Amino acid sequence: MTRRRWIADEFDAGRNRAVLTGEHAVHLSRVLRAKVGQEFEIALPGEHPARLGRIVAIDNSRVEFELGQPVSSILKPAFEINLLLAIFKFDRMEWAIEKATELGVSRIVPVIARRTEKPLAVAAGKRQQRWQRLALQASEQSRRQSEPEIALPMPLKKVIESASGLRIVLSETERDQPLQRLLAADPVSAVTLAIGPEGGWTEEELALFAQHEWQAATLGKSILRAETAAIAALAIVVSSLQFSAAR
Repeated sequence: MTRRRWIADEFDAGRNRAVLTGEHAVHLSRVLRAKVGQEFEIALPGEHPARLGRIVAIDNSRVEFELGQPVSSILKPAFEINLLLAIFKFDRMEWAIEKATELGVSRIVPVIARRTEKPLAVAAGKRQQRWQRLALQASEQSRRQSEPEIALPMPLKKVIESASGLRIVLSETERDQPLQRLLAADPVSAVTLAIGPEGGWTEEELALFAQHEWQAATLGKSILRAETAAIAALAIVVSSLQFSAAR
């Protein structure tokens, strides 16, 4: 049976200890009722492989592990994927963040677009910590070495100007450039992918993307919900980058 994996909040190489803290520890100690002596896989920061961890101490908001043998080598992706996700209804956005994490996204930036509903834009900043927790949980479930960064919400213009790598904006008005073809034509190791809000990008926003040399792409003729588009596009990007890295 595969042991559950946890991502350490603290790591002391000298003492051979790892620690979960805060709500992370509370979930293990109170919700899952962990006991001293139980063993789990512990993912460690930096260039350290995951190791077997045995619980040696439990407090209300702190669980300490004694570290044993490595259980896996570091599986560092050979590519980087940044996802710009225009803010939409929070329940569906949380689902998208969870699934994007499972697919291996490196960083998610919630974006305030022209068609982002104002109440959502105002409330989004208070959701960032919750989104980061969801990403951590999804990372542990999918056995990642670390969780993606969930940035604070940012205005679209600022994000467009600072993005790097192959920059792709999904657009409902694009008809001639399928995402698969664009990725095949320009093999890269880093991609920034922009997903629009409900109602799509405005003409002014698409012009701004073009001004900063973003490339527009399509997923096909169907009009997809934002969360569906995000996951479909990420699956294509991950598959393409994995294929390129294997060649």
